[in-house]
Formats: sequence, structure tokens, C-alpha cells
Amino acid sequence: MIIIHAHLQVRPDQEQAFLEEAKSLLSATRAEKGNISYDLMKSTEQDHLYTMVEVWEDVEATNIHNSSKHFTSFTQKSPTFMAAPMDLKVFSGQSVQL
Repeated sequence: MIIIHAHLQVRPDQEQAFLEEAKSLLSATRAEKGNISYDLMKSTEQDHLYTMVEVWEDVEATNIHNSSKHFTSFTQKSPTFMAAPMDLKVFSGQSVQL
């Protein structure tokens, strides 16, 4: 299992445009084979900071996602939204059955 936290600092004047693009990205990504979950979280501690929390079956699924039309379209538009470079954290893990 691959877990990704993509921290996105969004420009205040571009926040609504970012959210509109993110909505399309979320919908298309959730339908991808190999995607377990894909959610956008808004920080309650820092203004205009979002975290995309992604869970994938494996590295292959993330590679397919990264080359998808909806993801590449989002990344091409993202420089207009971003106030800082994206901070990406990638983890490998497994579910714990309790």
C-alpha cells in the first residue's frame, strides 16, 4: 500500500479556482483502478493550506495516476494556484486488522 500526503499552500486569491479544479481531480481519481481513497483536507491551523491524502494499492497504481489526463491537467494548472512548492510525503505501509 502506498500512502501520499501532498501539502498544498494555495494563494488566497486563487482558492476558489483551486477548489473547482480539485473537485474534478478528486472525482476522476476516485474512479481509478488501484485507488483506495483520495481526499482533500483543509487545515484548521493554517489558512489556505490543504493536504491531499491518497491511498493506493501499489506503486504501479500511482504511476498510472501520475500519467492520467486529469492529473496532468491539474498539475499544469497548479502553478497559478500555488503560493509555495508542494510538500510531498510518500509512505509504504499495510493495513492493520484489529
